[in-house]
Amino acid sequence: MMEQNVNAIPRPEHPRPDFMRDTFYNLNGTWQFAFDDRDIGLTEGWYKPGHTLDRQIVVPFCYQSKASGIGPTDEIHPIMWYRRSFTVPEEMKGRKILIRFGAVDFEATVYVNGHAIGSHRGGYTPFALDATAFLTEGENDLCVRVQDMADPIQTRGKQYWKRGLYSCFYTASSGIWQTVYLEAVSDLRLDYVHVTPDIDHGLAKAEILFNKVPDGEVTVSLEVTLAGKKVRRVTTDTFNRNVNATLDLDTREKFIPVAMWSPRKPALYDLRVQVWKGDELLDQVDTYFGMRKVEVQDGVVYLNNDRIYQRLILDQGYWPDTIITPPSDEAIREDLEWTLKFGFNGARKHQKIEDPRYYYWADKMGVLVWGEVPSPFTYTDETVENLSATMLEFIRRDFNHPCIITWVPLNESWGVPQIVSNERQRMTSSMLYYMTKAADGTRLCSGNDGWEQVHTDICGLHDYNSTYEVLKDHFGDRKFIEEQACDGRRAYANGYQCTGKEAFMVTEYGGIAFTNIGIQGEMGGMQTWGYHGKVSDEEAFFDRYAACTQAIREIPFCRGFCYTQLTDVMQEINGLLTPDRQPKMDVERFRKLNCNPV
Repeated sequence: MMEQNVNAIPRPEHPRPDFMRDTFYNLNGTWQFAFDDRDIGLTEGWYKPGHTLDRQIVVPFCYQSKASGIGPTDEIHPIMWYRRSFTVPEEMKGRKILIRFGAVDFEATVYVNGHAIGSHRGGYTPFALDATAFLTEGENDLCVRVQDMADPIQTRGKQYWKRGLYSCFYTASSGIWQTVYLEAVSDLRLDYVHVTPDIDHGLAKAEILFNKVPDGEVTVSLEVTLAGKKVRRVTTDTFNRNVNATLDLDTREKFIPVAMWSPRKPALYDLRVQVWKGDELLDQVDTYFGMRKVEVQDGVVYLNNDRIYQRLILDQGYWPDTIITPPSDEAIREDLEWTLKFGFNGARKHQKIEDPRYYYWADKMGVLVWGEVPSPFTYTDETVENLSATMLEFIRRDFNHPCIITWVPLNESWGVPQIVSNERQRMTSSMLYYMTKAADGTRLCSGNDGWEQVHTDICGLHDYNSTYEVLKDHFGDRKFIEEQACDGRRAYANGYQCTGKEAFMVTEYGGIAFTNIGIQGEMGGMQTWGYHGKVSDEEAFFDRYAACTQAIREIPFCRGFCYTQLTDVMQEINGLLTPDRQPKMDVERFRKLNCNPV
């Protein structure tokens, strides 16, 4: 790693512990910045070195946030420009230089020394561009033009496309919102390393892809370690762009059984992949994986061949001063620690592809995670394109995280509002399900979480009713739920029904807000709220929570639940924690009810 003053850099840590090279130079910090509301930057040549942008911004925080140095604001500026200079570190010289962006919302075009080197579309996934051909000795100019339209066709998640706040939609997050960094690589390099565990045979199968076809034969070396001890080393020669290698982890002759990843014992294997051409080391990447298996059989979810009951918390990943960017690595860990303290064994990351270090810490701490694609809200050809691209890039980035056990491509028919009766929208849901399973056959897929499902592994329904009696009545008959309706919404779209294989879960419920805890009053002209009215005190909260949770736990065919939600988010004050992560009730009492309802 390059030596840098971490105290002077926001989010200084490496953003991808699951894909690390030893050449990392962080570009976070203060950049020049400008709004381009008249869209004159291109014609006036703002991308050219020497053009000074009129503001400053702290990267990686969106301009709407306080931490950026510009916000807090809900102003809509669809075009913005970023600029900073950098010098390639001595240790990186003589190699290809990639500029990596963790996430930029929504469309980014990148310029180096006045030359456009590439672009990316999609607000939640990473991209890397080769800047080598345009670099000069000494100082270089890096400029980024970002366009984030107030457009509900984009994969927005909870970002409102107008000013103010509306229902459960919040202030938007435009521009650079994850770490930007330099990485030195060889001309031939690893594009990805995906590891598929096979716990039944003690094998891990690695799929490796280069950025291009090798020029001649190369050797790929894979070395697996567990807690610092070597487990297996495999080498293979290839002329091809892709390599498949099988790692036998069953070392019983050495009395070392395969270490499984589970919430109770989240064992992680480290994997170092090297690419050699003769005696020359071309590339080296450190990653890791977990030996775990998740599947549904006859309506039951199994983890490592054992039944598992999921107690999930809905977690939207917002912070008061930084919006969707975690303010620090410690803040990510803290949210996962709260998840465990409250007695949950997992989290549904709602309408957000999270900072990759969230999944890293969930891997380390043994927290199950559902990975959910942020929704668009208008159905068009572009909607299908945006959802497909985002889903595939999400899987590509986070394939190796054992914590992720379920993908969610759609939520509550957002983006496909006529799915019940519109065949094309049903085909979109079907396509997303099968595309997800084709890209990753190791995980479950909740096709349209909430209701109006087409193809799915999880029959996940949302119900915010607040009494034991009503919830018991709603879920008293599985056949009625799946064939008819649940609280005014059909479980399946026209022409589709439960096959009997799907696992049933209540994947949103609760949402209990206090009248006297949390941000009260008006926010942007909108009253704060929770579901079914607010409770007056802690006892009233526990009465309602215990009743609702008990009703769900008594559903004989239910395989888990997801409570709404971990923290308050802007006008929505139904979190277990305030926005600054203060608990609203006795945490230990909640934990006991959560784990052992009476």
